[in-house]
Amino acid sequence: MLTGRLLLAATPLGQPGDASARLVDALASADVIAAEDTRRARALAAALGVTPAGRVLSVFDQNEASRVPMLLEEIAAGATVLLISDAGMPLINDPGYRLVTACIEAGLPVSCLPGPSAVTTALAVSGLAADRFCFEGFAPRKQAARRTWLGELAGERRTCVFFESPRRLAETLRDAVDTLGPGRRAVVCRELTKTHEEIRRGTLGELADWAADGVLGEITVVLAGALPQTDLQTLLAEVAELVEDGMRVKDACAQVVAANPGAPSRRELYDAILKARE
Repeated sequence: MLTGRLLLAATPLGQPGDASARLVDALASADVIAAEDTRRARALAAALGVTPAGRVLSVFDQNEASRVPMLLEEIAAGATVLLISDAGMPLINDPGYRLVTACIEAGLPVSCLPGPSAVTTALAVSGLAADRFCFEGFAPRKQAARRTWLGELAGERRTCVFFESPRRLAETLRDAVDTLGPGRRAVVCRELTKTHEEIRRGTLGELADWAADGVLGEITVVLAGALPQTDLQTLLAEVAELVEDGMRVKDACAQVVAANPGAPSRRELYDAILKARE
């Protein structure tokens, strides 16, 4: 029996020139192009100077499950099915999971053409730690659920990447300020790789103020991981030791705070020292 394959391919986030030569070949040669939006797929092909040889078929969240049996039959009969989303890597908050798992269960080949991803692109340009990170998809739409979700991220030590609608960005950033504090660092990436790309870095408080008047475009947010919290009694002991050696209390507090990421502010530590002496 002939066996084809499911080929996953990343598509450009905004600039057609970011398409790989392998993607161009796949668009031209695939028997079926399973696209999240057939109009965007045809526009991408036209921008790349490609005339698809196979048929272009829509596969999006609402119809993916119903498309799977037919696509499995095509692949089992020897067809190459190319799966693409509107932009970036399929399955990363986009359709494709049902089709991939069905192919794997049926013993049909699945391979991938790597390429653009808003998640890793935003992480790379953010300037925040990228050695460990998590991806959270879209932030919850409703405020109660969103605040609960942000609360779960309060102690997350990894850098977090998530998507947000430009219409809800200001509300989400304000909720983040209320839940995580105004000083936590974050980056808002708008229109990545496109003509009007904008990268805004700052604290949550600063970014919430910036977004208050409204923001347009595709949004990816990168949130710094939580800093490790140091036990207050340990900090007080370090300050006391420095003071015993002749350092002023204020200077000792400043030195201890600088040496302990996640420590309270100098004022908070100074006040704690005074309270401990009462």
